[in-house]
Amino acid sequence: MATTSRLTQQHIARLAGVSQATVSLVLNGTATAQARIPAETRERVQKIIRETGYVPDPIARRMAKGTNRILGVFTYEPAFPNAHADFFLPFLFGIEEEAQSLRYDLLLLTGANAPGGGRKIFSEENRLRIADGCIVLGKSFDREELARLVAGDFPFVAIGRRDDAGSPVPYVGADYAAATAALVAQARTLGHRKLAYLGATGPAESTADRWKGFQSALGDDLQLVMAERDMALPETRLLDLLLERSATAVFCVELVDALRLEAAARARGLSLPADFSLVALGSHVRVEAHPTRFASFVIPREQMGRQATANLVRRIEHGNDEPVQQVLLPCHPIRGETLGPAPA
Repeated sequence: MATTSRLTQQHIARLAGVSQATVSLVLNGTATAQARIPAETRERVQKIIRETGYVPDPIARRMAKGTNRILGVFTYEPAFPNAHADFFLPFLFGIEEEAQSLRYDLLLLTGANAPGGGRKIFSEENRLRIADGCIVLGKSFDREELARLVAGDFPFVAIGRRDDAGSPVPYVGADYAAATAALVAQARTLGHRKLAYLGATGPAESTADRWKGFQSALGDDLQLVMAERDMALPETRLLDLLLERSATAVFCVELVDALRLEAAARARGLSLPADFSLVALGSHVRVEAHPTRFASFVIPREQMGRQATANLVRRIEHGNDEPVQQVLLPCHPIRGETLGPAPA
């Protein structure tokens, strides 16, 4: 009998008295093997495999199937360790968990820096094809690269809603518009009628969706008394403007702006939500490190990572038969302690 280190499928086939194709089908464990190969033959092949200790070459098996069972993960900003780490890590946890359950490996693609700075998916040393498909993350995407991905045949799924780029973009995102609108409705129920909005309204889809949700929920009974997009203003000046315009509920796109405004209010002897309410439009990973629990909503980051991974694997394994999926997951409200009844 051949030594274990030199065993091949041909050796197993000869010892079991079957063809090499039969051994291959048994090893793959497919439904075809179950249907075409008698049970006693399968058992005989498996017995020889057990007795010889044969281990199939994983690279050869993958090449035969035309896949590497590797998923690429590309982020337009460094994933770790830096200020963005808290933003990306929950996505990566979800991606890793789902990839492991589907028996795929992960390859972190860092891209190449463009002449003007930033990362590029497509570069002279493009390694995308090492992977069978790619998950793309980033607070903002390169529109030209996104259009190139959509026009090509390489499977990918974006995390976060993305506008069409020549054709629909496959994505798994969070429904920021509905979550923001729900917070505005909650403020209305608590008697607020004069609202302020602090932060960007675009161009990134995530910020545009928050602004869209906010506007859609205003109705005829709520008044937008301040919409400040220039957050370079000192927090004391922001507070002055809010008080001058009698805003009773303030919606901040970024947590850092809510923290700045809260600190300025407390320094002036004001308290939340007695003097005015303050809302942060989206949960942040380290919000629990601050003693104040802001009214907000939970962004389902890990779930987004898991579902994006599952959708990508379906695109890889089903090819052109798999339709483009665009999924928005709900964000659940955080009651917090900074949104209360409107002051008299």
